[in-house]
Amino acid sequence: MKRNIEILLLLISAICISGCSGFFDQVPEDRLSLEQVFQKQKYSEDFLATVYSKMIDESTVSYGIPFDACSDDLDISYDRDTYNTYKINLGNWSASSQFYDYWDGRYVGIRLATYFIQNIGNNQEMIANGRQDLIAQYTAEARFLRAYFCYFLLRQYGPIVLPTDELISGDLDADDPLMQLPRNTYAECVDYICSEMDLAAQDLPVNFNKGYTSNNYGRATAAACMAIKSRTLLLAASPQFNGNPAYASVRNNDGTPLFSEYDKERWKLAADAAKEIIDLNVFDLYKVYNAKGELDPYLSCRDVFLDSWNCEAIMYQTTHDYTNNQRHGSPRKFGGYESAGVTQSLVDEFQMANGMDIHESGSGYTEEGFIEEDHKDAVSGWVYAPKGCSMMYYGREPRFYVNVAFNGAYCLYNNQADEYRWELYYNGSDGKKGSWDYPRTGYVRIKHVSPGYNHLQGKSVKLPHLTIRYAEILLNYVEALNEYEPGNPDILKYLNMVRERAGLPGVESGLDQDQMREKIHHERRVELCFEQIRYFDTRRWLKGYLNGGPFEGMNVDGGTKHDDPEFYKRTVFETRVFRDAYYLWPIPQKEINRDRNIIQNPGW
Repeated sequence: MKRNIEILLLLISAICISGCSGFFDQVPEDRLSLEQVFQKQKYSEDFLATVYSKMIDESTVSYGIPFDACSDDLDISYDRDTYNTYKINLGNWSASSQFYDYWDGRYVGIRLATYFIQNIGNNQEMIANGRQDLIAQYTAEARFLRAYFCYFLLRQYGPIVLPTDELISGDLDADDPLMQLPRNTYAECVDYICSEMDLAAQDLPVNFNKGYTSNNYGRATAAACMAIKSRTLLLAASPQFNGNPAYASVRNNDGTPLFSEYDKERWKLAADAAKEIIDLNVFDLYKVYNAKGELDPYLSCRDVFLDSWNCEAIMYQTTHDYTNNQRHGSPRKFGGYESAGVTQSLVDEFQMANGMDIHESGSGYTEEGFIEEDHKDAVSGWVYAPKGCSMMYYGREPRFYVNVAFNGAYCLYNNQADEYRWELYYNGSDGKKGSWDYPRTGYVRIKHVSPGYNHLQGKSVKLPHLTIRYAEILLNYVEALNEYEPGNPDILKYLNMVRERAGLPGVESGLDQDQMREKIHHERRVELCFEQIRYFDTRRWLKGYLNGGPFEGMNVDGGTKHDDPEFYKRTVFETRVFRDAYYLWPIPQKEINRDRNIIQNPGW
């Protein structure tokens, strides 16, 4: 854990933060003393913006953050050793690799947040102006960020070394006891995050539009505190951390066990945390209606990410590389990188429009032949699958077309007005021939890509990144409730709300707990795909094995046109490695070397 005083130089160096205009664009004007920072409101706000800047950008699926790219949903097409997700998926990494080392940077954020909490109450300008309310709010924002950084680390590494409100001096000897702290237990970490979120929520607006002006949207809210608490308690209740026998012998050097025995009540805590958000009656599933006043499931599921600050949004990030992320889901013809390849496994997970699984008898699914007439929306005329596409893409549920670009599909640009169709076959414009960044799976992730974005024409769409939304909270609730009180009518009620917004029939009643669990797991994978969630879901369910073995896509080495059968052959593009050690990320070896009381995670 980095405790060096040099990190406080961040306070007095010019820091450029990109994103929406307003609070998050503030930059310290010049070199300042630490005392000056907490004399003026603006300088203190600059400091707080710096703390926000330590949040990891979760908008990207291609680089910078590995979780989607190391899940069974996605492939990053750069199959070479210079890309770390490629090495991770092949099992070529260790605790010394320092791949995606978020440990050090989050502790920098934790220290900055603590320093802010300690000092904002002494801001003389704010005191003189009677802004104790703003001091309380800013303190709560920093407290939220500190707990959020702890949650981020807990999710990736397991138990961490928890911070306190007392800063450790930066000039301590390396052997000082305060520099040799052990990891806290998992239960202590969960309790700390939840209690800090509860405390922060007391002095924050409920939601972004209930206390902030528009140029301050994206700041911490009480609802965001509650949502991180919901995520944390769901992790704690799940099989990976709730009585997992594989972790029973994991102990600190003094013999303290880091993980607890199974406790069913953890599921109730998780269910209650999600239900508290539902009971706020502030959020709803985002819905778009067509010209006839009927629900448009496709636009509802697509535009929840494109219509900013909507009723479903709980937490946004306004500082991110969203424009570049859209480029990675765009055709080469328009200057795109098309590097985010969807796995066949996820393609097969999407159901048919009738709500049946593709391999279910009577679903209507076939991989034989090609579509004879455009498959389109009866009201809007939007073409989901044009004539000549493979029949495997005909009649699928709306969320399939929201998330996946397939060979022959119209691209989104200009709302299909240019009529360009993805050419993902071997010698097509978006195919393998002559390209180093073709999608190895034969599919491209298009979630979060705006129809108005076009890199080639210089059309950039700036959007905040939706990090947590109401649909996730509903799915958190029904999962926890099914484990604690199977058969509770709320399970069907809220699960089917998500499905019905997607234009699908509801799950039938009368399922037992195991059957309902599979329905919920399926729904999370489809509804929340490419939101940096699947990676952690497979691990907390102890289904990490799904991220190993042969991975299939279409035959990108074949085909010369949209209706060439040679392309539509399931083909292994990569055989991935998953070991039990991968359930937790390795704590960076340099941290183990620095603090002898930090034990390494199992298997590393």
